[in-house]
Amino acid sequence: MILYPKLYLNNVKEINISILNKYNLKGLILDVDNTLIDYNKNLLEDLESWAEDLKSQGIKLCILSNTNNKQKVEKVANILDIPYIYFAQKPLKNGFNKAKEILKLQPNEIGVVGDQILTDVIGANKSNMFPILVKPIDKKDIFITKIKRPIEQVIINKYLKKIEKNK
Repeated sequence: MILYPKLYLNNVKEINISILNKYNLKGLILDVDNTLIDYNKNLLEDLESWAEDLKSQGIKLCILSNTNNKQKVEKVANILDIPYIYFAQKPLKNGFNKAKEILKLQPNEIGVVGDQILTDVIGANKSNMFPILVKPIDKKDIFITKIKRPIEQVIINKYLKKIEKNK
């Protein structure tokens, strides 16, 4: 289903080389807000070493963010030393396609990591990429995201029930 991720994790740092190898993923497209940084723009603890570890094992990384704040995205990208796209207009496919070109990978080799179903998961599924949903790292959200969270929670609950039933 277009609304469901393939994986649901606590945070981006749970993604390791064995998970990526299991699903034949060679690259990750990363959301920024509430995935890599909190509401106050603080980087998730130990994120730099996580990114360095994956890059040292040949995993390609790229940021894809809906924010129009170039400086915020650029700062995170520079810290992690990875390319970025801002004002991506997810879930539209254009940003995902640009990220795919940057990564120079096939869609089925790319995992998309984000905290929102209505942008990250739907966009990944529409782009034939591997959606990985993570829990938001902060309770605080921008206004539009606050409105979407209850809807997304209903979808997550249904997804979790389906996963439990299939065990």
